[in-house]
Amino acid sequence: MGGSIQFEKMAGVGQVTICHASRFNAMSRAMWRELRKVFDSVQSSADLRCVVIAGDGGNFCSGGDISEYTDFRFHESSLRDFHENDVWGGLQAMLNCDVPILARIEGNCMGAGVEIASCCDIRLASDTAKFGAPIAKLGFPMAPREAELVAREAGLVTARRMLLEAAIFSATDMKAAGFLSQVLAPGNLATETQATASRIAALAPQAARLNKQTLRAIIGSTPPIDSSALATDLTANHVANAYAYADSAEHREGILAFLQKRKPAF
Repeated sequence: MGGSIQFEKMAGVGQVTICHASRFNAMSRAMWRELRKVFDSVQSSADLRCVVIAGDGGNFCSGGDISEYTDFRFHESSLRDFHENDVWGGLQAMLNCDVPILARIEGNCMGAGVEIASCCDIRLASDTAKFGAPIAKLGFPMAPREAELVAREAGLVTARRMLLEAAIFSATDMKAAGFLSQVLAPGNLATETQATASRIAALAPQAARLNKQTLRAIIGSTPPIDSSALATDLTANHVANAYAYADSAEHREGILAFLQKRKPAF
């Protein structure tokens, strides 16, 4: 059965739940589209003061739903459409949202989960949560805009280890990296997240929205690490060719090996 993005609201606080428990809440294409619709709706809801996003059944999000990858990942145009429209559409809707967003993270927070969490304003996690983006084991890189997002929020050192080493980090590691605001015992996570949401919801909602707009402007005005024209040209060229690997043997081997439950031969 496919997953879904569930949304409900009560007393000015919205609850977004990533639901795909049979796959540890992996994101399908349909779920990315639902995520975009939900946060577009949140943005236009004048009565919402805070939103909490969490996963169903003890995990935040384990990444993408690899079971559907063979349907589109091996063709450059459909791969580009997936990342630039489905995935980035959902992430951009979160980034554009003026309502404060809290992430309640437990269990697996991998790949797409790290990207979704990176769009949140405040991130709280269970001390048993695990973080990473081990897609190198699947034979493909992180899409450019997604990688920039994760590097900005988790830091370049952490992003490099996630992507190049397929390193997995503890919640304590991610708090030390500045990604998490709090690390809590599993039994305290939901209570403290709700308390934080209630504190935010009790404050001036217009001020919160204006603060988010200001913070986005500050981030947008920050110069890149290398602002030379050469670096800009290389970045544009890289993005233009970012999905040319779609039909590569390495890409096919990584995904097929995972689906066949064997070690890839790169």
